Amino acid sequence: MPVDVIMPQMGESIFEGTITKWLKKPGQRVERDEPLFEISTDKVDAEIPAPASGILKEIKVREGETVPIKTVVALIDPDGTTTSAAEPAQAEEKPAEMPAPTEARPEPAPAAHASTAAPQPVSGEDGRRIRSSPLVRRLAREHNIDLTTIRGTGAGGRISKRDILAAIEARATAPAPSAAPAQPEAAPAPLRLEAAVPRERIYFGRYEVQPLSVMRQRIAEHMVLSKRTSPHVYSIDEVDMSRVVEVRNQAKAEFERRFETKLTFMPFFVRACVEGLRAFPALNASLDGTNLVLHREINIGIAVALDWGLIVPVVKHAEEKNFLGLQRAINDLAERARTKKLKPEEVQESTFSITNPGVFGGLMGLPIINQPNAAILGVGAIQKRPVVIHDAIAIRSMVYLTLSYDHRIVDGAIAHQFIGKVKSILENWQENIL
Repeated sequence: MPVDVIMPQMGESIFEGTITKWLKKPGQRVERDEPLFEISTDKVDAEIPAPASGILKEIKVREGETVPIKTVVALIDPDGTTTSAAEPAQAEEKPAEMPAPTEARPEPAPAAHASTAAPQPVSGEDGRRIRSSPLVRRLAREHNIDLTTIRGTGAGGRISKRDILAAIEARATAPAPSAAPAQPEAAPAPLRLEAAVPRERIYFGRYEVQPLSVMRQRIAEHMVLSKRTSPHVYSIDEVDMSRVVEVRNQAKAEFERRFETKLTFMPFFVRACVEGLRAFPALNASLDGTNLVLHREINIGIAVALDWGLIVPVVKHAEEKNFLGLQRAINDLAERARTKKLKPEEVQESTFSITNPGVFGGLMGLPIINQPNAAILGVGAIQKRPVVIHDAIAIRSMVYLTLSYDHRIVDGAIAHQFIGKVKSILENWQENIL
């Protein structure tokens, strides 16, 4: 009897997922716990293992399709018998990624299945419970849409992301009422990012169109929302890293031999930020309307660059970890981010973030705040430069630190005091890392 492969629930607040890639084709052998397909959710990308060994008999959900959790996406024949060739038209779909240059310009991308999932008015007085995910409720708030007017197409009548996007699309194409109280700067519909120029000025000459990946769409939405929400201010300071470089060089071989993990510069910065956040808790905060939420624990998000995008796994309770614990946590999260092994809860609940463009040679950067954080620290490249010390020119390992912060919460004085604290710890490093 075939074994059902279902769309898993990758967290309490996640109720649907998008299949981004099938790693096996119908007819191929798959072993239990072998990666079978990749999914993307609102929180994380992940590889999903096969629930049983056998032959992949049928694929029911195509790549790029979003379905609710518990949906059967494939069948595995544990007996290894001949498979059905009922794979969806995935092998033959979308061969043309390059539209004709002049005649066939891409039309504005409507929400998937907008015609069939168009919102249907539902009485708000029937006492029915509105079932939806946090993402759907946030989109409804941003676009001033009453969820009671939408008939959910998900499991048990749940309103899915597809339903809310269809409602947003329907509103965008509907005739505007005579008295439009709508806000002039309402957020654009997700996955339909605004262009700065008319579309006719984008498609010209020879070109190729590549759809954004699901992760890239999430990043774009998150970054636009952050810039629209938080008034960004930037503070920059230069730090002499000579002491840290010396400590690391002296301890690197023994550290890696003894603890069997790579020694990087990141735990030095994390440790310094933890002390800075303890001294200036306004940066370890979030804003909820007119309420300032001061977080008691310090959860540091570490931006990890991937070949297919960017993700920010979180070192939880960083204030409780020693140096080795920080290094192990950073290395573990980065490795599992690159192999798509992260869990949704491991990219949530950050209270402060760090990004390191310096590892790619960037002298400095002005990062966008990772919502709902109040600030993010950008770490530039550590380079030897001539500096003036006690009226003499010396060669020192220097780095630029840039702090992006939400001016609704943090003022420049606090921001520079925070960087000053971080700088002092790094320049006068005292902790024994062995």
